[in-house]
Amino acid sequence: MRIGGLASGMDIDTIVGDLMKAERIPLDKLAQKKTTLEWQRDDYRSMNKLLTDLDRFVLDGIALQGTFNKKTVTSTNPNAVTATAAGSASNITSNIKVTQLATARNWVSAPILDTGVNAKGTDLLKDVSASFGTAPIELKIKVQKPGNAAFEAVKTISIDPTKDTLESVAKKFSEAGLDMSAFYDESTGKFAISNNLTGSGSKLSLEDTATVSFFSQIGFGSMLSGTNAQLLEPTPTVDGKDAIFNLNGVTDIKRPSNNFTISGVSYSLKAVGESTISSTTDTEGVITSIKDFVKKYNETIEAINKKTAETKYRDFPPLTDAQRKDLSEKEAELWDEKAKSGMLRGDSILSSGLNTMRSVLYASVNTGDTKYDQLSEIGITTSRNYLDKGKLEIDDKKLREALAANPEAVMKMFTGDSTNNVEGIAKKLRASIDQTVDKIELKAGNALRTNAQFTLGKELTDVDKRISAFEDRLKQVEDRYWRQFSAMESAIQRSNQQSAYLMQQFGGGQ
Repeated sequence: MRIGGLASGMDIDTIVGDLMKAERIPLDKLAQKKTTLEWQRDDYRSMNKLLTDLDRFVLDGIALQGTFNKKTVTSTNPNAVTATAAGSASNITSNIKVTQLATARNWVSAPILDTGVNAKGTDLLKDVSASFGTAPIELKIKVQKPGNAAFEAVKTISIDPTKDTLESVAKKFSEAGLDMSAFYDESTGKFAISNNLTGSGSKLSLEDTATVSFFSQIGFGSMLSGTNAQLLEPTPTVDGKDAIFNLNGVTDIKRPSNNFTISGVSYSLKAVGESTISSTTDTEGVITSIKDFVKKYNETIEAINKKTAETKYRDFPPLTDAQRKDLSEKEAELWDEKAKSGMLRGDSILSSGLNTMRSVLYASVNTGDTKYDQLSEIGITTSRNYLDKGKLEIDDKKLREALAANPEAVMKMFTGDSTNNVEGIAKKLRASIDQTVDKIELKAGNALRTNAQFTLGKELTDVDKRISAFEDRLKQVEDRYWRQFSAMESAIQRSNQQSAYLMQQFGGGQ
């Protein structure tokens, strides 16, 4: 804490403060330079985000053959049959007649108790019947799924009659990995087991006498058959069934499920009945995807063009902290708006990147059809308004005609890769975007890079070092000023003391 001016009567603190304001001018300029570099870095990164979003949009859209192979599938009787088609499937018209739906095999037990009073689902097994005993039981079960010739590996279910209820037994069975579900019904006193998979031929094998005994105790005794009474078979009325249908003259085709795929067309059987299934290329979907790409591309280059054409207001440097205090919030906001403008004006990296993207869109693609090997030939051209600066526009009629005449060529134009010497627009465009993104990251980095790994970061580090060194120098200068003024105060004080002494002496002599 410093107090000055006691001898001189001068406001030393204010004088030193004013002197330091002049000394701080170079430091303020360094701080402004740092702020400018940070704004420039952030603007570069915002441009990189735009380009990366465009790259991802291309990858998920026009770069995929599936975008151009979208199918529209119709059914004359959707209550009986519906269908979808993969992009690789040919356009078809099929007549399908469903004569039987696939169903799942079910096992339903007799009532667990024959006393006329059904056990509750929450009753412990030991309380339901003494025959369950109290010792833990390991149930060993194998399942043969519909359409399979062999049983799968044994699954083990642990049961404790002193802790498990009828409901918990059903739950454990459902969660044992057998692709089965079970429940106990109090109103009938019966257990029901259902295969989660439709189709005929599913079986349950009980692998030891303890398991056979347990199933007998829960009402399945009359269904046990086979060697050593280990195979649990249902009555014919609850056996699973395969779906049976006729397709384009081929009769009695069987499938274990009501959902199946034939030649790239996925059918879903709903009920017994007949339907005609037709699939066609979804031209509207393709056109929408192309229009979405053009819209995204236009938005991206518009934002980049706007940024590179911003006016640079050289009379509006970044505000220092002291300057910001002297302005209102609105005034500071307006000042910052002008100060931030033009950070990337005329930037060569972005301008070069835009030019490369435009050249990709104008280039020919080896589609195998010279009539359709450029975007302009399918109705996609550069806007005639020079103010649009390279935006694309679409001739809807011409695009539809091209898709109708040679959809394969249109697809290759966008999706072709290096195979068979065909490199489509999507791949070329993504490569040009990646090059620009890499150049920007070398200039402005990204969230994962340290300052030492990009140009602006190195400049920021250098400015920080210079600021730190200058702040140390300012402390020394301020200390020097105070020492000088303190020396002046001491000299004045001594002079005042001498004057007072002399005045006292002269007065005493009188």
